[in-house]
Amino acid sequence: MKMDFGGVQEEVITRKEFPMAKARKVLKNEVVAVIGYGVQGPAQGLNMRDNGFNVIVGQAPEFKRDWDRAVKDGWKPGVNLFPIAEACEKATVIQMLVSDAAQKAIWPEVKKHLKPGDALYFSHGFSITYKDQTKVIPPDFVDVLLVAPKGSGLNVRRNFLSGAGINSSFAVGQDYTGRGTERAIALGIAIGSGYLFPTSFEHEVFSDLTGERGVLMGALAGIMEAQYEVLRAHGHTPSEAFNETVEELTQSLIRLVDENGMDWMYQNCSATAQRGALDWKPKFKKATLPVFKELYKRVKSGEECARVLRSTGKKDYQAGLQKELDAIKNSEMWRAGATSRSLRPKASAKAAAPKSTVGTGGRQSN
Repeated sequence: MKMDFGGVQEEVITRKEFPMAKARKVLKNEVVAVIGYGVQGPAQGLNMRDNGFNVIVGQAPEFKRDWDRAVKDGWKPGVNLFPIAEACEKATVIQMLVSDAAQKAIWPEVKKHLKPGDALYFSHGFSITYKDQTKVIPPDFVDVLLVAPKGSGLNVRRNFLSGAGINSSFAVGQDYTGRGTERAIALGIAIGSGYLFPTSFEHEVFSDLTGERGVLMGALAGIMEAQYEVLRAHGHTPSEAFNETVEELTQSLIRLVDENGMDWMYQNCSATAQRGALDWKPKFKKATLPVFKELYKRVKSGEECARVLRSTGKKDYQAGLQKELDAIKNSEMWRAGATSRSLRPKASAKAAAPKSTVGTGGRQSN
């Protein structure tokens, strides 16, 4: 259906237009192999399994943590849990859900098992858009599909269990069978998307890399640290600095933005807060706009891709990553955060428990 996004008409696909019954019909003869049981793999695999699709998991047994997690989640070795090559051979839809660097590493093996009419599915446009660097170049006899949930795997699963779903973009990079679009949409519905909107592989990865490095993660974390440091330097306690920087945002204000938009949040704050925010917003935009322009330029040129592949491909990357994450965790700001979280009133068991949705994908999806 056509929807108005800020005065621009865009096409979106809802569950009402493409119900679960239709998705099951489109995919009734498909075997979907979830390759990788790390971040997106568990959520998408479990959601499809709960929705009644024929799903198997391909995971390298030597990565014991992920293999054991799959077993714990009810996937059975030799039945619906296999090494990657075996899963690819059994599949008609291969979902490449390992990390971008790992996709480059396993691609030669995956490619061997592609058969005419198979679908190669991605949840990120990275490997295809930057194919000159990743060398992930699909043969011309397969469909190349994209379904990119707009959230982490954790929230893809949480939203599914709540019945809400998480929004996803979709694209068809190559339509060998002539069924690429309906296959992509059906897979998007199968993994529990709230609604789907069209994109391209390039647009998905350019917007995604910019967003992650920018507002969604990098910029947000950096701005928080800067404000916290200024408050602490002027004698504010860790508790006060953290609450004014993070706690009020995550527990109050951002929820108002989620409900009805930024103007709604402003309307529900004090006149002093409104005036100050409106006065300072242009200053922050002016300060950060050049950074975002530089960021997008680096994403589009492939410089960020090269950095990702170079960094994450190192043998000692995980050890180095853990040191970086530990530095954040052990900083005063986030130690104050841990204490603040521990002091939050606990929701009642009745209010916190999600409704059972096994086999329904959230009852709104049928």
